[in-house]
Amino acid sequence: MWTALDDSLCQLGESPFWHPHERSLYWLDIPGRAVLRTRGEIGGKPTVERWSLPTEPGCMAPAARGGLVIALRDGIYRARKWGGALTVLAHVDHDARSMRFNDGKCDAQGRFWAGTLNEAKDRASGALYCLDARGGRAPQLTRMAEGVTTANGLAFAPDAAALYWADTAAHCVSVWDWDAQANRLARPRVLRQFEAKPEGWSSTSAQRYQGRPDGATVDAEGCYWVAMFEGGQLLRFSPLGEQVAALPVPVQCPTMPCFGGDDLRTLFVTSARRGRPADELEQRPASGQVIAMRSEVSGLPVHFFAE
Repeated sequence: MWTALDDSLCQLGESPFWHPHERSLYWLDIPGRAVLRTRGEIGGKPTVERWSLPTEPGCMAPAARGGLVIALRDGIYRARKWGGALTVLAHVDHDARSMRFNDGKCDAQGRFWAGTLNEAKDRASGALYCLDARGGRAPQLTRMAEGVTTANGLAFAPDAAALYWADTAAHCVSVWDWDAQANRLARPRVLRQFEAKPEGWSSTSAQRYQGRPDGATVDAEGCYWVAMFEGGQLLRFSPLGEQVAALPVPVQCPTMPCFGGDDLRTLFVTSARRGRPADELEQRPASGQVIAMRSEVSGLPVHFFAE
């Protein structure tokens, strides 16, 4: 059974991760320009702290030396502590008036990956970047893939042999062969192509719509979990792209799943509320909140940013 986390309401929740050292859940409110985290036992009634940011955060990850790495509208920044000063690690060469960072996370080697989106949605100008600052080197930002409108769904196979990436606007999830040590991507192919949104569809209509791929994670069995925005569900796929499960959620617009709790068997899902019709919000009052339930499978621990 799904439960909603108290005081977790956001306009557009995203980028959740479980911090094992703090036993806390972190997530973002993108248009709300805030980082949020729980304090206290998740099983009880934890409090939620909010930290305001100067621009929209797209994604973040914990850092091995404490604090966070956060992708804001125009670049990737480092905060050494909660609420601390933001130091730029890398700016990206895009027009921040219409482009911003979106979905991302760290890989097991400690590199931070983040994709961009075109807010006008008029061309596929989004790209995927990887920031490497390991060993005290000067942070190096590398463009790894491109050709999407809305970068989303980033996840890494447990054996570090495959990388998943989605274009929400194109309703498509792709997969690459990935040499993690050399950090090379090869042989891109479609993992799953979803049907486009039917013309005139609404959340109260009888027309069938699976939704479009938003944020994602990979579980301990190597399966890919993706939140289907406007589809009211999470879908789980095998590494071959076979759908092995569909999990309905009590929100129309789930945005990203992650596994947490001490055993990594609590499934947390962020969601969106901004711009949703009043009748939908009345029927789905948890919209915009973090929802959670126990999972039969466990997830993988979050990867920390290395420097």
